[in-house]
Amino acid sequence: MNKKKFGAWLLLAMIFLAGNLMAHESKKEEADVLLKKALDKMTAYKNFKADLSYTMNNNSMNIHEKKSGTIYVEGDQYRIDMGAQVIICNGKDVWTVLRDSKEVMLTSVDPGDPSSVSPANILSKYADYKAKVDSEDPAKGLVTLELNTKKDANFKKVTVTLSDKTYQLESFSLFDDQGNIFTYHILNLKSNLTLPQGTFTYQAKDFPGFGAPEDMR
Repeated sequence: MNKKKFGAWLLLAMIFLAGNLMAHESKKEEADVLLKKALDKMTAYKNFKADLSYTMNNNSMNIHEKKSGTIYVEGDQYRIDMGAQVIICNGKDVWTVLRDSKEVMLTSVDPGDPSSVSPANILSKYADYKAKVDSEDPAKGLVTLELNTKKDANFKKVTVTLSDKTYQLESFSLFDDQGNIFTYHILNLKSNLTLPQGTFTYQAKDFPGFGAPEDMR
């Protein structure tokens, strides 16, 4: 190859590389902006209620679980009602109500427990992760962000799917080191509601016939 051809190929290669780097930076900026707008939207709500669909999958162990119910969130407080199980959190303590056995367990909030993750705090907890655009679905107006970290963390990777127009959180998935994938889909979200007093604390009157909470803190 003569020097002129080599120079032309080198110039093309440099232009291609520069274009890829610019596209990469553009995507990174897009991911950061989307994540911030979604966080701003969720934290602007006084509270919200939504239908919730939950799955836990581990392909290597052939584990596939699916549940659905309702979630209420106000700040760090949340309540998840999935029929046979109710999880109530006041921000510090968690009551897990098992309707079939009429048992109630009282524990402290565990950041490593997937059931302690709500749509609001998933964005704030992992906002310092390195974000990038994982995939886009223009037909549905959705974009999925992948969040990764090298720091010590409860989950090695988190993905969040948002509306690219309203920035509403549609779903999020948590990936741990054991191959478990916990996914939550948020449906029919309604915000700034008047919630009954005691929504985020265990009320014995709501569960007649149940024993006293077993304190496991």
